[in-house]
Amino acid sequence: MIRGYDPETLRELIDPKECEARLEEINAQRSLPALLERVWLLKVLGRFDDALKVSEQSVRQARMGGTRKDLLRARILHATVVHSRGGSIAAEQELTMCAEEAEGQGWPGIAAFAVQHRGRLNFDNADYSLARHDFKKSLFLRQQAGADESELESILMYVDAADRRWAQDGADQATPVADALEARLSGGDAPAQKPRVGAARRESLIRRPAESRSLDTEDAAVR
Repeated sequence: MIRGYDPETLRELIDPKECEARLEEINAQRSLPALLERVWLLKVLGRFDDALKVSEQSVRQARMGGTRKDLLRARILHATVVHSRGGSIAAEQELTMCAEEAEGQGWPGIAAFAVQHRGRLNFDNADYSLARHDFKKSLFLRQQAGADESELESILMYVDAADRRWAQDGADQATPVADALEARLSGGDAPAQKPRVGAARRESLIRRPAESRSLDTEDAAVR
C-alpha cells in the first residue's frame, strides 16, 4: 500500500486501490488493532471526517477495555487525524501529553511515535527547527526501544528533510534546544554524529517499495 514518502511533505505515497481494498476487508472487524488500522487507512485516503469518527471510537474502546499502552496508541492516532483536519494546537497538546506519559512510564517506542508525529505537525507548520528537534528525539527514543535499522533510517529521512528546510530558511547554526538534544544523543557535550545513510539509500527510503509499512501502522503495534 505504501509506495514511499513525498520528500517535500513527508506524506505517504499510497496505492489508493490497495488501501480501499484493505479497508473493505477489515471494515466489519471491531477489534482495537482493526480500528486503528482503519483510522490510518481513512486518513491516508483523505477521508478525514470518517477517520475522526473511527478514531474517537478506538479511543473509547481502548479506554473501556484496553491497556494504558493501547489507550496511548489510540490517542496518538486520534491526534494525527485532528492535525490532518487542521486542528494543530489541539493535536500538538495531545501528542505532547502522550509523549510525556509514555516517557514517564518507560515506553520509548510509544513516546517516539508521539514525538515523531509532533515533528510532522511542526514540519507542516514550517517550524523546521522544532521539527528537526522532534525527529532527532524520536530517533533517540527508537534507539532506546531497540528499533531495527529500517525504522531508524526512515526517521533519518525525516531528519534530513527538516535539516534541508531549516537550512533553506537561512539558519546558520543549531538552536540551543537542538544542540542539547544532539549532545544527549551522543552521550556527551559534542553534537551527535547521526547514523550515515548514503544519497542512494536516502532516495530509496523516499520512494521505497510497497512491502514497507507506514510508520503509523508499524507503531500501532509497538511494544
